Amino acid sequence: MSDTQAQLDSLCQRLKQHDGLVPYLGPGALAGSVDPDTGASIPADSDSLILAMNNGRPMAPRLMWEFPRAAMDIELKRGRSAVNRFLTQTYATQQWTRAPLHDALAEIKPPYVVDINRDLQLQQTYKDAPHILIRGISRIGGTDYRFFIHHFDGEQYQEIDQHFIPKTLPILFKPLGSPDPDPTFIASDADFVDYITELMGGFAIPAFLKEYRKGLQYLFLGLRFTRDTERMVMSDITYAAGAPRGWALIPKPTDKERRFCKRIGVEIVEADVQDLLQTLNPELAQRMPQAPAEA
Repeated sequence: MSDTQAQLDSLCQRLKQHDGLVPYLGPGALAGSVDPDTGASIPADSDSLILAMNNGRPMAPRLMWEFPRAAMDIELKRGRSAVNRFLTQTYATQQWTRAPLHDALAEIKPPYVVDINRDLQLQQTYKDAPHILIRGISRIGGTDYRFFIHHFDGEQYQEIDQHFIPKTLPILFKPLGSPDPDPTFIASDADFVDYITELMGGFAIPAFLKEYRKGLQYLFLGLRFTRDTERMVMSDITYAAGAPRGWALIPKPTDKERRFCKRIGVEIVEADVQDLLQTLNPELAQRMPQAPAEA
């Protein structure tokens, strides 16, 4: 057995046993989710979101660098509501097949999941189980905090104060928002500046979660560490983690990713989501898109 496979076996076992390992989902966690009519992949990473937001057309090179920058351009020209409408239409109105990884998580039901995607599949994964939903907010008055908390009782969501959280329920943390129960998103540069500032100041994570997360470790799935935005959000959300902080599934990591992960105490596993699924559930792994053959 290879060292990589041994690592995957150990990580999968910890996931199944709810042994202090938190899935942290990036865009690649949605691989295999497609439009049932056209077969087009759900837009999740920066490039695909920009193209979808601009009717399939590339934007100027400086805007193609990162989705928050492109979203800021749209916000300045057409208003913040235009970006929110796009994300709501994409993730709440348009239909997508289930990502295989989410079907695997539905069988495991981890007690805590962090998901930086803005779609609804994680919430649908827990649709038959009461849970706590935490979503990031930005540029909003009337509160010192940068989060909404909702309690799902098995039928509907109801907003709840952070001091009255049922302590035995699974926690779904979606820092960049989602369309349900009401649309809220962290999308543009201005959103991220406000959110990350309050995240660093301690006002974007509820007090009970700050206590709960102490000593936990993370499994980063479908997330590359090549952009500062994702790295800053991750660093603060995983504060007070165990040692190592976690494991990142990154096929062919860049030197920049290696340096960053070494600095913050994340071990790189040179594998991808499909490799993890092959260990968790080989049948689900067969639904993953096949990588193009190398020349």
